[in-house]
Amino acid sequence: MEIWEILLIGVALSLDAFAVGITDGMVEPNMRTRKALAVAFFFGLFQFGMPLIGYYLGTALTGLVQKIAPYLSFGLLLLLGGKMIFDGVKEKIEARKEFLLRPYLITSRKPLGIGELLMQSVATSLDALAVGVTFLAADTGAGLPFHVALCSLIVGVVTLSLSVIAVTLGKKAAGRTGGSAVIPGGVVLIAIGLKILLEGIL
Repeated sequence: MEIWEILLIGVALSLDAFAVGITDGMVEPNMRTRKALAVAFFFGLFQFGMPLIGYYLGTALTGLVQKIAPYLSFGLLLLLGGKMIFDGVKEKIEARKEFLLRPYLITSRKPLGIGELLMQSVATSLDALAVGVTFLAADTGAGLPFHVALCSLIVGVVTLSLSVIAVTLGKKAAGRTGGSAVIPGGVVLIAIGLKILLEGIL
């Protein structure tokens, strides 16, 4: 396995986190830079840790986790997305009751919390467990270009970097539309969960 393959794996694994990062930025357009970096850090941290876990657990336990990972990821993102949609609908009803002129602009939703961020990080990184098994197979065969910890770190750094870009893009998109996108954001999270589920089943 060559270094360019590790980089491609990092990009591939980070796509779900990238999509969720855009959603986070759109839902919380006033997110501070420090928090945006924290969001990206969590995504990168979990994408770094999961391959290591998969590598050291080997194929036994990881095979079981790999089977349930799509369902678990879908469940977590369905929960998060459903909550966002519920919050968005609730805010729209309250806005109409208060005779606001722009009821479709949702700006009073609670900011992204640590609990939601952890769930997002886990949901978007479970597939990286299988990559750990791939690293193990490569290490026992042709070999890895670096120690498995460094290979996993590369994956984590790629995810972190792309997630920073994703949150920034989400914030800019929300700014252009004039408000946050709680309900569409919830739909996006559910769609990502469904995509992970279908990929796991098929």
